[in-house]
Amino acid sequence: MNKKEIPVDGPENEENVDNLTTEETNDTAEETTVENTTEETVSEDDLDAPKEAPVKEESKLSETERLKKELGEMKDKYLRIYAEFDNYRKRTNKERQEIIKLAAKDSLGALLPAVDDFGRAIRLASDSDETIPEGVVLIYNKLFKALEQQGIKEMETTGQDFDPELHEALTKIPAPSEELKGKIIDTIEKGYYLNDKIIRYAKVVIGE
Repeated sequence: MNKKEIPVDGPENEENVDNLTTEETNDTAEETTVENTTEETVSEDDLDAPKEAPVKEESKLSETERLKKELGEMKDKYLRIYAEFDNYRKRTNKERQEIIKLAAKDSLGALLPAVDDFGRAIRLASDSDETIPEGVVLIYNKLFKALEQQGIKEMETTGQDFDPELHEALTKIPAPSEELKGKIIDTIEKGYYLNDKIIRYAKVVIGE
């Protein structure tokens, strides 16, 4: 600030000096106030800036953790649904295969009595030394082979232990020997499997 030269002689000059001194004091006070205000403003800004950063960082971390948790839950849900669907697919495929295998159960079962009659006729003829036409034996063999190709299998019974899950006991007779007690001595009607499923139980005679 430029200082003005003021004459010091006379009362008016003294009054002017007083006025100038007052003005300079006021100017100095205003400058000090502005400086203080600036310092305070800067000081507050400096203090506020570092406080906002940790809050934003913490918010970002919590959001990331939430997303990770949701992603884990969705993966777990997906794996559970996939496992359930895979089990359902395997179960339905197995059921379909069983239905296909047993679809001809009734029609194939209807042929079994004819196969039994063929077998009895051939066996009786062999026991009585009768001559069996070759054509009859050929037809029987072809018929039985065709049934085997469809999954028909003859159940082994004679000489086996009696099993109520497989056999139907028609009668009991004295066993010819101790070894045949509780075993099947004779088979009245053969039992058959269709693809390992029983379609007809064997009717047997048990020794006691």
